[in-house]
Amino acid sequence: MGEMIRMVAVLAVLSAVSGGVLAGVQQWTREPIERQQLANEKAPVIRHILQGMENDPIAERFTLKDGDRNRQFFPGLLPDGPVMVLEGSSQGYSGDIHVMVGIRMNDDTLAGIGVTTHSETPGIGSRAKEDPSFSRQFAGKKASGPKTLRSDGGDIDSLSGATITSRAVGRAVEEAAAAYLRLKPELESRFSGKED
Repeated sequence: MGEMIRMVAVLAVLSAVSGGVLAGVQQWTREPIERQQLANEKAPVIRHILQGMENDPIAERFTLKDGDRNRQFFPGLLPDGPVMVLEGSSQGYSGDIHVMVGIRMNDDTLAGIGVTTHSETPGIGSRAKEDPSFSRQFAGKKASGPKTLRSDGGDIDSLSGATITSRAVGRAVEEAAAAYLRLKPELESRFSGKED
């Protein structure tokens, strides 16, 4: 009986130490991982959406509270007015799909979108990131409207053989647009000084 108690105690101590080490490593690596994701995954898409920008949206990014979540915004100054870029996500075929969405503040229309990360099937669902003609379909759509596929009664053509992925991109865009619309009063007050 004493041997059993000793084994349980040793196992509990080892588990506690291992858990503490893993938590420490996660905290220690969180910031470098976020920096790398920003530089290698998000920044190229943001710059593509904000072609012709007059500022540095990466350097001027800020965070706003959206319910229980913090959302990062990348403000872009374009010759025809300000654009806010933020990220949305949705469950795809093989995992979450993350999409950067640019919304024109003057008329609440989409300036553009771009998939940043996904785990979709290479050559099929992965085309959501690789095929510019798919992403271009979202430009000019109202932020408040649905982003649904033609097969579902909408006006977005799905990627051939990747209907689930195409729907997920639409849901991710809708999720980001809904957050933008919820936070627009805060965005306008925060961004108004940058237009002068």
